[in-house]
Amino acid sequence: MREERGVSDALMATSRVITAAVVRSLSVIDSKLTVPQLRVLVMVSAEQGLSINNVASGLGVNASNASRTCERLVAGGLLQRKEHTDDRRRVELTLSQKGRRLVDSVMEARRAELLDVVAKMKPADRRRLAEALSAFNTAAQQVIEERGPDDAPDQHLLAWLD
Repeated sequence: MREERGVSDALMATSRVITAAVVRSLSVIDSKLTVPQLRVLVMVSAEQGLSINNVASGLGVNASNASRTCERLVAGGLLQRKEHTDDRRRVELTLSQKGRRLVDSVMEARRAELLDVVAKMKPADRRRLAEALSAFNTAAQQVIEERGPDDAPDQHLLAWLD
């Protein structure tokens, strides 16, 4: 039980560091962009061609809220809507070039923040960290697969692990 507590405490401390890096990485975006809007952009970046219903599920909101959020992103030139090739009633969402650049800049800022921390580590510790995080990410994927899509609306975020 003490080992689990030690792992839990280490994970919580790490999550605070990562959360701080996430927050700092948001400084590269326009202050008018909301966190839910950025989440939509990340979802669409991970899986081009999402529908409004997919976005609603990922955000945990109803379809009308997701639709309004997406419309703001379309109006801002960050997202594009197009009819599905096989079903004209279905709308697919894709990132515009501007949206792709924004997501890429946020992720690059996040990567830089985290690499600043990792650079302070000894090379052997960095290798062990990479191995441990790889095992952690594999376990996270297994948990999401076991829970199924209805219990893991944010599973699209795992696409960033690739």
